[in-house]
Order: sequence, then structure tokens, then C-alpha cells
Amino acid sequence: MWGFGNGIHHYFSKIRRQHHNQLLGRLFSSSAAFGPPPSRPLRRVVVTGLGLVTPLGCGVETTWKCLTAGQCGVRAITPEDLKMDGFDKDIQLLTFDQLASKVAAIVPCGSNAGEFNEALWLNSKDHRSIARFIGYALCAADEALKAANWLPSEQNEKEKTGVSIGAGTGSICDILDASRIICEKRLRRLSPFFIPRILINMASGHVSMTYGFQGPNHAAVTACATGAHSIGDAARMIQFGDADVMVAGGTEASIDALSIAGFCRSRALTTKYNSVPEEASRPFDCGRDGFVIAEGSGIMVLEELEHAQRRGAKIYAELRGYGMSGDAYHITQPHADGRGAILAMTRALEQSGLHPNQVDYINAHATSTPLGDAVEANAIKSVFSTHATSGSLALSSTKGAMGHLLGAAGAVEAIFTVLAIHHGIAPLTLNLTEPDPVFSNDFMPLTASKEMIIKAAMSNSFGFGGTNSSLLFSSIS
Repeated sequence: MWGFGNGIHHYFSKIRRQHHNQLLGRLFSSSAAFGPPPSRPLRRVVVTGLGLVTPLGCGVETTWKCLTAGQCGVRAITPEDLKMDGFDKDIQLLTFDQLASKVAAIVPCGSNAGEFNEALWLNSKDHRSIARFIGYALCAADEALKAANWLPSEQNEKEKTGVSIGAGTGSICDILDASRIICEKRLRRLSPFFIPRILINMASGHVSMTYGFQGPNHAAVTACATGAHSIGDAARMIQFGDADVMVAGGTEASIDALSIAGFCRSRALTTKYNSVPEEASRPFDCGRDGFVIAEGSGIMVLEELEHAQRRGAKIYAELRGYGMSGDAYHITQPHADGRGAILAMTRALEQSGLHPNQVDYINAHATSTPLGDAVEANAIKSVFSTHATSGSLALSSTKGAMGHLLGAAGAVEAIFTVLAIHHGIAPLTLNLTEPDPVFSNDFMPLTASKEMIIKAAMSNSFGFGGTNSSLLFSSIS
């Protein structure tokens, strides 16, 4: 009897639940108009940690000291730099001889202070699935998280911490080597880690797995604007409440035979300075003839302002504006009127709430290409008008010291922009001996690092395909 009575009880409970659900269905039926989604004010985003792996050295302190002192990370390449170990020696030498550009800005490797330790980040037993561009990101992220003192152990904190790290090309040398294996009809020799080593999102993925971060996991791929887009996108995830903390930036390791050959064929790289590599990257200079390919990574920890204040974090700067645009014009060349750059800078200013006259310093994208540098300079004059031409706006391109880091460039240079605010130093443009005619006496890039009060600063990043991004940082108020 008890079993029968229990069955009756469950039967009538089921009937009541169905009736209740029918009432709720009528109340919230799809025929009724939806109300607006819940609104909330945008949250403020600050920078609390920085990490760098660059041709000037491994670490923020090492890189910044070398940069502001006017040192150069560009050198002549050798056949060993092309990463063709699996190829016949004659093929390696023939490939090297055919490259029109023989300079690059390469991360110094070793076990000494200021060097990237390959044994730690690439060659350990647990790192067989980690390509060089991923290793650079892991190293820079480790420094940034330690600087931010953010290594959470609580589950809710890990769920509110995300990662946004992009790259331009991934591991091209792995693709080249895999192609060689197929040509040699040895497909079974292909590494099972081949795909995880080349996927660009695996830089972000490995950082999230290393620290257990379960918030947004994101990887922008927008050529030379990648690093800036990754940081800007991460800031918006914090603004909208998707995360409280984001590890954001870009990484690149494209010093290899196929990447250099490809850029040579597109006539993007410098070829005039193979015998004097330290003079090869010369943004805004009349003698520029193309960019110097470079590698490295820049990672910053972004955090919601009140979250950072509650835990007493060191705040380097606030990210106030993020502007994006597309040229809709050409696969590699910017439009002559600079409309994409103008839109990106204008939108960053509008979002920030700052007037152009309140910006003290601009870290220009200027890669040392004949067309791109001049277009950007004119775009800056268009947006900043008399503020630029009065001599009040400091301007430089740090690519003279370290070449063009492609997908990592926007992140590394955003970090330089934050450090300019934090230290009150605007870094120089190296190798600028004869400025482009676009400049005048009152509008001229810095040729020496300048100590000055910098309350607001902008970093520009413009990429192939006409993709543009501008980030605007300020001191915290």
C-alpha cells in the first residue's frame, strides 16, 4: 500500500508541476514583448602587471633600460637563424643566399639575466607541444602576473580571470618542417603535437591552463594590430563584467626561412642595410626602405579598478580608450589619406573622454616603410591639429630600436606607452637622421629619450588588410 500511495503522490506532484509550468509559460510566452537586457555602467580598467620578451632583452626592466638608453636589438642573421635544421646543408645555404633581407631583431637566448631561457620555456619534458611563440607568451605572462601579484587559488577568482593573447602567424617553421616530412614521404614521422604547436589560440590556451584561469579565453589574429586588439578586447570584457582580471597581449616568433622569404617577396622588408644592421630600422627617416622583422612578446595584466584597489595592487595606468577601424582599401598599403588611422585614433579619443590637447605622447606604429610612416604622420597631424604642430605633443616610434614584432608589436608598444606614463620618459626614435619632409620644426619625432610629465599617451597599431587599432592610456585619477 505504501508503494501505491507514494506513486499517487508523485503523480499529483507531476500534475501540479505541469500546471505551474503552464502558468509560467503564459506569463513569459514568446508572444509577449521582451524587456531590454539588464544595463550596467561600464567598469574602469587599469594596468596592474607588465611582462616583456623582446630583442632588447627578457624582462620589463632590461628592455626599458636599453630602449631609453638608445640601444639597438637588430643584428645580421645567419643560416642557423632560419630554423631549417631538418634540411640538407646545401639547401639551407642556398635559401640564405637568396634572401634579399639579412637583418632581424632576435630575442637574446641564454641562462643569464635578461636572456630568454630556452631550457625553461621550450625544451623541458612538459613542453613538447609548445612552439617558440607560445614559450615567449608564457615567459612574458609569468613576469606580468608576478608583477601584478595575481596568482589566485580560489575557484571564483579563477573563473573571473581570463586570457586574451594573439599572434600574427603562429609557428611557420613547424609548418615548413612538416611539409618537408610529407615531401620525403615520411608522414608517420609527423609529430602528434604539430597542430597544437601551430594554432595561434594555443598561446592563450597554455597560459590559461598553466594558471587555471577559467574566464574568457580569446585570441585575436589581425596582423600587426593583433597585440593592440587583444588588449582592447580584453579591456571590454572587463568593462562589461565578463571578467575582473585579464591577461592580455601579443606574441610572435617569425624569424624563419619561410616568413622572411615571404616578406621579402612582398617587398616589405629592408634590404639596403644588410652590412649595417643596427641602422636598418629607421622610422620616419628619408633613408627608410622597409621594416626589420622581429620577434618577442608583450603581456599586461588588466584589472577592474575597484578590484585592483581592494587588494592594494600597484596601478601603472588606466586604459581609457580603444579605437578600431578598417581601411577597406588594399591588402598591404594604407589609404593615402590615412582615413583608417584617423578613425581609430578619433574613436579612442571619443571613448576616453579626453580632448586631443590632453594627450602628451604618441607611440607611433611607424614600421620604417616609405608609404606607411608618412601616412601615419599626416593622420596624426589631422587628428591632433595645432597640438601636434605646436611642439606640445611628443611623438616617437620605438621600432627603430627593435624592429617590427608583427603580432606582438601592438602589445609591446602599448607596454612602452604605459611605462612612458609611469616613469615620465618618452622614448626616442632610433636612426632618425634625416626626417621625412612631412615633418616641420614644430612637429618632429623625438631623437633622444625625453623626461617629461606624461598624463595621457596613445599607442597606434595598423596591420595588413587595413586593420587599425589605437589604445589610449592615462595616469589614474
